Amino acid sequence: MNQYKIPYEYICIEGNLGSGKTSLVSMLCREFNGKEIMESFENNPFLPLFYENPDRYAFTVELFFMTERYKQLQAHLSNPDLFSNHTIADFFFTKSLLFARKNLGADEYRLFQMLFSVLDKSFPNPDILVYLHRDTSHLLKNIKERNRPYEQTLKADYLLKIQDSYFEYLRNITSYPVLILDIQDMDFVKNPTSYETIKFLISKPYQPGVHRISVSS
Repeated sequence: MNQYKIPYEYICIEGNLGSGKTSLVSMLCREFNGKEIMESFENNPFLPLFYENPDRYAFTVELFFMTERYKQLQAHLSNPDLFSNHTIADFFFTKSLLFARKNLGADEYRLFQMLFSVLDKSFPNPDILVYLHRDTSHLLKNIKERNRPYEQTLKADYLLKIQDSYFEYLRNITSYPVLILDIQDMDFVKNPTSYETIKFLISKPYQPGVHRISVSS
């Protein structure tokens, strides 16, 4: 019997590229009978083009991502699974806005923000958002190891831009708990002790607002 009981029904696991959010969602769903919502980024035909020419393809790639995230969340959250204890996603819808803020020019961002604000009204806030934080050196190492060809040109300064966008947004959340876990080089996939630590922290009750905990080994 699992010694932990997670007190949240709708959980979002977030983090920068290469942080390990998708792996954590899979592990938690298997163990806690959760319904997983995984971002289908590989279906975005504009993503490789964006990495080659960001200025030209930024709006197209972000619009495609937002549309796909909307369709996924709409399909899952509007049809609750009575046989699952939790719904756990490896993204929250606001991610669309955070990436767009850093990747789009001012005029494009204003248009994107208008579209986002209409779609965002469809979804509830998560019961908790867990953000996995690693510094850029660890992110780049993980990105290299997972070997997606179109990601191999990513630079530390781009990852820092995305990190800053997340933190600018997360620090102002007061309506639900945000748990920022500094995990750095922690490998919770291969190290059961690290995974147990993360499970323990997610199983605790938190007040709305930001809670930051260092758990790196």
